[in-house]
Amino acid sequence: MQAAQERLADMRVVLVCALLSLLSLSHACPKECNCNSNTKVVDCRGRGLYDIPRRLHPDTQELYLQDNRIRGLGSMAFREIPLVRILDLSNNSITSVSPTALLGLRTLQRLSLAYNSLRELDKRLLGPIRSLSHLDLSHNSLWGLPGAIGDSLRNLSHLGLAHNRLTRLDRSLLEALTHLGSLTLRSNPWRCDCQLIGLKLWLETYLFKGGVVDEVLCSQPEEMKDKDLQKVPYQLFHSCMATSYHYLFANIHHLENERLLRGHTHGNHAHPSSHAIHVPMAMGEGFGGAGGGGGGLPECEPKQRHRPVNLRHAIATVIITGVVCGIVFLMMLAAAVYGCAYAAIMAKYQRELKKNEELAAAQGADHVKADEKELLENAIA
Repeated sequence: MQAAQERLADMRVVLVCALLSLLSLSHACPKECNCNSNTKVVDCRGRGLYDIPRRLHPDTQELYLQDNRIRGLGSMAFREIPLVRILDLSNNSITSVSPTALLGLRTLQRLSLAYNSLRELDKRLLGPIRSLSHLDLSHNSLWGLPGAIGDSLRNLSHLGLAHNRLTRLDRSLLEALTHLGSLTLRSNPWRCDCQLIGLKLWLETYLFKGGVVDEVLCSQPEEMKDKDLQKVPYQLFHSCMATSYHYLFANIHHLENERLLRGHTHGNHAHPSSHAIHVPMAMGEGFGGAGGGGGGLPECEPKQRHRPVNLRHAIATVIITGVVCGIVFLMMLAAAVYGCAYAAIMAKYQRELKKNEELAAAQGADHVKADEKELLENAIA
């Protein structure tokens, strides 16, 4: 019985060793790469790879894949190495990246996609990653970055966007990068028009706070070519500001017309016969339109129904202002009365105090004279 138990124990040991050996073989270093089990670094640089190597050890923390021929990253391309911290994919031929290519890499800190052929990035690409501190997207063909990607880059300290095709950059995206320490923007075809004022304003604040940026040289329009955006005076954007004001006033006018139109439409449910006249007038047609004639003008009078509401608001504002002013006046009057009363009481107190002091002094003098007289009489006696 004891011998049978010993044999069973030996078989268990052999089985465990076999399982461990199989497990180690299943995660052996890919033949195309060099692996360091101590530093947990996998180096696959310059091996002519067309795809991400398989059978990577799950404890891998650094993976270097630059100088290969990788053309795309599929969904969950790095699911075998969820603990990776550094991922370098620079100098490949990557043209497309799946929105879920980096899914599961919650500890990723440095990502390089430089020197590829990327034209765009999906806003979901970096969504699960909150620890990213270094992102290099330079030397690509990016036309822009999605604004929503800024939520995933709040801990970013370096962003490389040099040598792309950027003509503008959303200010809201940059304002989300609250920990950004350095930014590269050179060699992009920046169009220095009204759309770039936001970037100029952000750069001034960013540099004032100690941030580091290389340069933003204008490529368009022609009169601003090769000028540094940071040194372009605001006077050159004066037309943009005027345009913005005109656009704002136009929007206000448009919204007011829509409000009046909705009021008309609501009022016309009770008078269907006048609908054909009200709508053209609200849309800005002439009074003498077809079918309108001279009788169209009285029908347009209801358009002014909203003005009494504004008048009531104005009257209410005047009344409220008058009440507030009256309260303030009464408070000031009470303060003045209180001050005068306090001053009168203090003056009366001072007069009585002085009178008492004079009376005490006179009484003291009388006592001195009486004492002197008594001493003189005693001396004579």
